[in-house]
Amino acid sequence: MTSNIAASCPRIFGQAEKNVAKMTNIGLFLSRSNLNVSKKEKTRLLVVANMTSPKRSAAMVNGKKINGAHIDDHVGNKHNIVIQQNLLDDPLNECLLGRFVEDRHTYRQTFIIRSYEIGPDKTATMETWMNLLQETALNHVTSSGLAGNGFGATREMSLRKLIWVVTRIHIQVDRYSCWGDIVEIDTWVDAAGKNGMRRDWIIRDYHTKQIITRATSTWVMMNQETRKLCKIPEQVREEVVPFYSSRLAIPNEDNDVERIDKITDATAERIRSGLAPRWNDMDANQHVNNVKYIGWILESVPILVLQDYNLTSMTLEYRRECQQSNLLESLTNTTAKSKGVTAEKFNHKMKAELEYTHLLRMQADKAEIVRARSEWKSKQLKK
Repeated sequence: MTSNIAASCPRIFGQAEKNVAKMTNIGLFLSRSNLNVSKKEKTRLLVVANMTSPKRSAAMVNGKKINGAHIDDHVGNKHNIVIQQNLLDDPLNECLLGRFVEDRHTYRQTFIIRSYEIGPDKTATMETWMNLLQETALNHVTSSGLAGNGFGATREMSLRKLIWVVTRIHIQVDRYSCWGDIVEIDTWVDAAGKNGMRRDWIIRDYHTKQIITRATSTWVMMNQETRKLCKIPEQVREEVVPFYSSRLAIPNEDNDVERIDKITDATAERIRSGLAPRWNDMDANQHVNNVKYIGWILESVPILVLQDYNLTSMTLEYRRECQQSNLLESLTNTTAKSKGVTAEKFNHKMKAELEYTHLLRMQADKAEIVRARSEWKSKQLKK
């Protein structure tokens, strides 16, 4: 009977997507001419859904509301019907959509590591983690009900043409997940001085609940038109203060707060010039997205380090914006801390096996864009 169903589904699912399929019931579109299934079989039809669509969304088919599934405009004519099933109230569904926990002070979202998010060793990369952290932060603002018409801006910020810009990020990675793994990300915010905001994240393995990555960041406000930093207006502060949490993802004693030394042509061991941002590297705030800088920074890291070491810690200090028209240079220098370090002397809880200082700058006038520090651990070393 089911061989007559006119539906297009992947032949092979990853294990993680099989789990989602088992836990998700949604409408399935069938061709009326091929509808040759029993009533009992109809109730068992399952497909994998795009979990970014809210459960409460509704669409119109043949003049009737169909809950739980996104329906294209061209669907809903007399040649198609819908077999509808209710979404199960399963915790995984809520996680995939994102939800508040801990009295709405923490926002939690779950992600599956996709094939295009892994590197040559089939694990996620630092850029993967940073993209997921950014995605969770933006969804946090949207789900809080504060979102205006800007990229992560609140309503009061949008009225004043203000945006958030990051000034510093520190991330510590214990383990990178593999293709098909499911991770759970928590994020929350707190004040950072009088005119800043701190945003923290924790990444866990979804099944074991083991924390595999911690990150903290500092954000300030910038006028979108003048591109100048400004104080947080009281109206904006009133919006965000109810969501503040004093919890720390990284304890103060483990946080990297040291100043990152400047690299010059004289001190740099490796320089990579001619790095050109693309149009697709720009984000909705009309500048190069901060995650893109990581790839350019790593362009001046020795290839053997990229192949044989894991990037276990990274600190980035953002100095200025970068536009699509700018040509960039990436500089890297080995720090004194990592010189002479051997595997026998290495303790991953105390210091990394290798440490580098980085600088990303404008090629034309040498103006600094980002200073960074990275720590690396040999893939051959066992934890």
